[in-house]
Amino acid sequence: MEFEGQRESEEVIYVFRRHSLAAIKGILWLLLMVGLGIIPMLVWRENGQMFFVWLVFIGVGLLGAAYSWMLWYFSFYIVTNERLRQTRQKGLFKKSVVDLELSNIQNMSYGVNGMFATMFDYGSILIQTEAGDLVISMVSHPETVYNELENTWHDKR
Repeated sequence: MEFEGQRESEEVIYVFRRHSLAAIKGILWLLLMVGLGIIPMLVWRENGQMFFVWLVFIGVGLLGAAYSWMLWYFSFYIVTNERLRQTRQKGLFKKSVVDLELSNIQNMSYGVNGMFATMFDYGSILIQTEAGDLVISMVSHPETVYNELENTWHDKR
């Protein structure tokens, strides 16, 4: 795999993203819109046009779900033999990219907190540097990702 901004000597080791449950807001928004769209149909039962109002609510819900999914899908992390690159989609037209050199990492740890995190296998990874901490929350399969990061960091030292 290659990515924009990749250095000549750089090899991609691992790519990961947050757990798909990070996009749950979009599903909740869709369910809310479906539920709210039913209310006019129940209040004005004889008016057949309320079905189209309900379809508009569903359309708005689908747009919200698609937006939430887009933010999740286009946010990812790339681990190379030289650095960790965080790419976060923050809106339709806003993206941020942060690079963290592996040589700047001082310590790493991970945690899985709670019943749902254990059931759905997600957790947080804490990366400590001189400049501050980078917390990656809702990481899918945190132990696997942590081990990949740890091995790559150890090989770089």
